[in-house]
Amino acid sequence: QVQLVESGGGLVQAGGSLRLSCAPSGSIFSVNVMAWYRQAPGKQRELVATINRGGGTNYADSVKGRFTISRGNAKNTVCLQMNSLKPEDTAVYYCNAQIQKTMGSNYHTYWGQGTQVTVSS
Repeated sequence: QVQLVESGGGLVQAGGSLRLSCAPSGSIFSVNVMAWYRQAPGKQRELVATINRGGGTNYADSVKGRFTISRGNAKNTVCLQMNSLKPEDTAVYYCNAQIQKTMGSNYHTYWGQGTQVTVSS
């Protein structure tokens, strides 16, 4: 069974930095687009950043210039470097990935369990 395992959340003061990481566990063949989403209390889940296999990235306007999404050398891991954090960045952050379990099979979307990021003012 494939799962996305996240790490790196925590509590930080405004202006500080955190780095989130995510990697799939279990047997897989390939990973296509990877992304980070977040959901604050009482709000809908929103897209934070995406990265494709070629390294192309997209960011929500609210995090441009502060957050950086990257993939590991094996292309199967994704990180989110978060700098200049603000209290409004407080949310549960979810990893998302399109995963092909075996060669020739369809890609399916997987979600991580979520990791809490809290930014104090």
